[in-house]
Amino acid sequence: MDRCREEQVRRFEDFVDRRLKPDLVRAIAERDKVFEQQKIYSDLKRNIENLEKNGVTSLRSLVNLGSEVYVQSEVPDTRYIFVDVGLGFHVEFTWSEALDFISVKEPRLANRQIEEYTLLIASIKAQIKLVCEGIRELLQLQSE
Repeated sequence: MDRCREEQVRRFEDFVDRRLKPDLVRAIAERDKVFEQQKIYSDLKRNIENLEKNGVTSLRSLVNLGSEVYVQSEVPDTRYIFVDVGLGFHVEFTWSEALDFISVKEPRLANRQIEEYTLLIASIKAQIKLVCEGIRELLQLQSE
């Protein structure tokens, strides 16, 4: 009987270590990506509002080419900007169009995606706790 119980405990522990914990790490990383997207849109909105407020029509900037290599760039006309709309697509917007897009995109990120990942994370944590309780019962340990 003890050998059977030990085998069940080992299988439960393997399930937690090989399946549930990596799923939890992945879900947290995906939620963090959504938080990062939300921050990028918020920063873009703030920058557009500052450009509008200050009446900027041209600007100079440093652009990261990758691997922390920067090049100086000059934007002679700032009326249009390209915004990453997802799936690798960028759309040319006027400032007001970009602000409209951001005002739609930000709540969608906050309400749908972040909430979905938060619920998924809570579900995975509950599953881990349930399996740990099952292991505790198999080992006939007292609840802590």
